[in-house]
Amino acid sequence: MKNKRILIIGVFALFTAGNMNAQKKPYLDKSKTIEQRIDLLLPLMTLEEKVGQMNQYNGFWDVTGPAPKGGNAELKYEHLRKGWVGSMLTVRGVKEVRAVQKIAVEETRLGIPLIIGFDVIHGYKTLSPIPLAEAASWDLEAIKKSAAIAADEASASGINWTFGPNVDITNDARWGRVMEGAGEDPYLGSKIAVARVKGFQGETTADLAKVNTIAACAKHFAAYGYVESGRDYNLVDISNSKLFNTVLPPFEAATKAGVRTFMNSFNLVNGIPATGNVFLQRDILKGKWKFDGFVVSDWASVREMIPHGYAKDGADASLKAVTAGSDMDMESHLYVAELAKLVKDGKVKEALIDDAVRRILRVKFELGLFDDPYKYCDEKREKATIGNKANNDGVLDMAKKSIVLLKNDKNLLPLKKSGQKIALIGALANDKNSPLGSWRIASDDNTAVSVLEGMQQYKDNQLVFEKGADLIVGKATFLDEVVFNTTDKSGFESAKTAAKNADVVVMVLGEHGFQSGEGRSRTNLDLPGLQQELLEEIYKVNPNIVLVLNNGRPLTIPWAAAHIPTIVEAWHLGTQTGNAVAQVLYGDYNPSGKLPISFPRNVGQVPIYYNNYSTGRPVNADKNVFWSHFSDVEKTPQFPFGFGLSYTKFDYKNLKVNKTAFAKGESVQVSVEVTNSGNYDGKEVVQLYIHDDFASIARPVEELKGFELVNLKKGETKTVNFTLTDAELGFYDNNGNYLVEPGTFKLKVGGSSDSGLESGFELK
Repeated sequence: MKNKRILIIGVFALFTAGNMNAQKKPYLDKSKTIEQRIDLLLPLMTLEEKVGQMNQYNGFWDVTGPAPKGGNAELKYEHLRKGWVGSMLTVRGVKEVRAVQKIAVEETRLGIPLIIGFDVIHGYKTLSPIPLAEAASWDLEAIKKSAAIAADEASASGINWTFGPNVDITNDARWGRVMEGAGEDPYLGSKIAVARVKGFQGETTADLAKVNTIAACAKHFAAYGYVESGRDYNLVDISNSKLFNTVLPPFEAATKAGVRTFMNSFNLVNGIPATGNVFLQRDILKGKWKFDGFVVSDWASVREMIPHGYAKDGADASLKAVTAGSDMDMESHLYVAELAKLVKDGKVKEALIDDAVRRILRVKFELGLFDDPYKYCDEKREKATIGNKANNDGVLDMAKKSIVLLKNDKNLLPLKKSGQKIALIGALANDKNSPLGSWRIASDDNTAVSVLEGMQQYKDNQLVFEKGADLIVGKATFLDEVVFNTTDKSGFESAKTAAKNADVVVMVLGEHGFQSGEGRSRTNLDLPGLQQELLEEIYKVNPNIVLVLNNGRPLTIPWAAAHIPTIVEAWHLGTQTGNAVAQVLYGDYNPSGKLPISFPRNVGQVPIYYNNYSTGRPVNADKNVFWSHFSDVEKTPQFPFGFGLSYTKFDYKNLKVNKTAFAKGESVQVSVEVTNSGNYDGKEVVQLYIHDDFASIARPVEELKGFELVNLKKGETKTVNFTLTDAELGFYDNNGNYLVEPGTFKLKVGGSSDSGLESGFELK
């Protein structure tokens, strides 16, 4: 009887405690809607706690160890315990995330959980190809799956928010962050933005509550891809036409796909830093597009408005950023220091603070963090998920689909699977670190499968490896400039001997993985170090060369394009690099990639892009110099947007448009027959381009408005259908109004931006 009484008392105590907790924290009531729960929580928060939700700190101490003593780390720790931190970044791993979440949830007054952010750019621990490489696949389902794999691994390690996808459009290969985006085209970029958002978050906002999804972040808002001279963090000075028609469409597509966060960019736009830009954040994003997630600054970009010359001091920077619509301050330490005082002094309305906090809380509720703050902290799941076979198989599939065959004049590829003597040359061929790419801060060094290891799986050929020359001097790191070998040629002779005795030479050349990415702008886009000299020396003894490029941006390779019979663009392909390259070289996978960005002939052509403008003098009509051209090189790219070969051949015929004239709002139906006329099964990216002959604002010479990835067995023919609507036929004027104007249109369908069957129609 005594034990029974104790049990009843215990149950009553738990029930009473639960009721008291519900009374004290009514926002934990799961029966209410998210907006109702936010309405219950906001009035309970002090001004300082509200501002705290707008404050994001980088990881600052060994969170599973003792509390920090002294300095900046102790200050951050005290802020965390007071509830003055809304988010942390670069804290990763279940043990670490649980430790910081425990402080936020169990030691603060209101127990508001943290959102944990991380740069999951092209994978977490198991790495996919860099985003530019993935874009070369034109395979939206594969790209979505790649993002889902990254989300699965990141969420298993405690992370619930990624600072991706990067949806910056750029046509300047000098800019190092070209590797993070989808290339030069806004139509393709918009489709890929949607695929990546849905891969990270799931198909709907409700999917955010699942344990294997994470919140995505569209960045960098806006126009970061157009920094002047390709120099990172620089000024952007573009027209409204470029802004509305090229820069903004992928961001709007991400918004419509339900992306929950945006990150603003480091650059000036019209002389105003993006972080303090009312037009971008208030008028367009939160106004016209009705975005209801939150905006986070890029690293310290609130504070950087001071050296930009736009803000006088920290208080002024905070005022301008929050007024413009920047909801969360990443590592500037300014909101937490300045905003409460600005409100109390009447310089910032508390309604602005409430709006920002509501947006941040909304995403936390959508992620289910209030209902289970430790939902991402399952060590068994972490162990079972990270690096598992399914994830490795997934990134291998993505890597193969990302490879682009640029040239195969002597049909050196695919390699024979037996009886060949193959010389594999180049330091990158035996590199297990560089192929991981630039953004791999959660991964481990030297974990990529090298090309040498991949080719060694094919055992019936005689394979000899020679480095030729080191690519770099010392160790390359994420934070430091890469130093290249420009003097040590001691390996040249042994490489030449190996090449002389080989039937085929495979040379793996290009950039180091840390040579592209943030802060890695270049004015020279050729092969760095001694690689060009090595290539030419090997060519002298054996011209049967397959050049495999590892790089994070378009390179200028005019000599190779003229002399080397076979060129394969293999990018930085991540964990499974070597296996993907080997399977393509040996023909176990027929390359199907197409370039998402133009490759210039030399750096003087940059910026170069397919959807350019005609000018008033596009051709040499009068046989003189007075037309739009270069006097020393063709004005066309070395390899154009949309270009990519296969081991088989595709023929196009019977391009049809269902009518010759259409009314506004009427759909244009287009069809074409595509035949695989070669000797291998293969995939072709069928591309549709239009040109608006005349308009109230001049339109590009051609614009991608549709594509289909088609599988064709050898000898097979398929009819590919496209539908063009007002969404594809219109454009934005300089005030951001969408127009669909009457006129005539040219139409082209083919396998690249520089070739195809042509037709036309009229819009009345």
